[in-house]
Amino acid sequence: MKTGKHLSMIREFQLADWFTLGNAACGVGALFAVMTYLQTPDGLHLWFACGLVALAFVFDVFDGRVARWRQQTSLLGRELDSLADVISFGVAPAAIAYGIGMNGLWDRLILIYFVACGVSRLARYNITAETLADGGDKVKYFEGTPIPSSLLLVGVMAIAVTLGAVDTGLLETAENGTRLWFGAVEIGPWLLHPLVLMFALSGTLMISRTLHIPKL
Repeated sequence: MKTGKHLSMIREFQLADWFTLGNAACGVGALFAVMTYLQTPDGLHLWFACGLVALAFVFDVFDGRVARWRQQTSLLGRELDSLADVISFGVAPAAIAYGIGMNGLWDRLILIYFVACGVSRLARYNITAETLADGGDKVKYFEGTPIPSSLLLVGVMAIAVTLGAVDTGLLETAENGTRLWFGAVEIGPWLLHPLVLMFALSGTLMISRTLHIPKL
């Protein structure tokens, strides 16, 4: 009986949903790559992590196009898309940032804020999608930047990896993260790497209600 129920759920998946699952799989793969880097500091694993987030974006683009092409959309597909995006464009970029040296306590708070903004942004979109569509079948614009825009942050970090501007230390000391652009500063008892502020900006733009981004 249980097997039959599982097969029944799989049968409910549309073709676009499999692309969405590919998105989620890439995000999880990126997390594993960062973990491996922390265990065996080899920059190749960071390249894998950044590349997998980029591949997740490809899947994210195609799942929407396939759904429109086949004219098959569902609430299940929308929820799957949001969950996959949280992993690939929220948690994975934050993990990469932590892995390359943005791991002071101030950094961690900012990275948590970034992920929380991404989750909030997707939740708001899901409950307002029909309103934003204004009676049509397609949402005309995004309120705030969409969470896949974090791919820009991943691109910056990929450049840092290429130039060797990354750190492997996990101890919170003034020397930790000195290879990172803009170095590190001590604020009170905790460490902050100014480069992490790009995550604070990205998170804030995602939850903005005054910033309208046309949806192509």
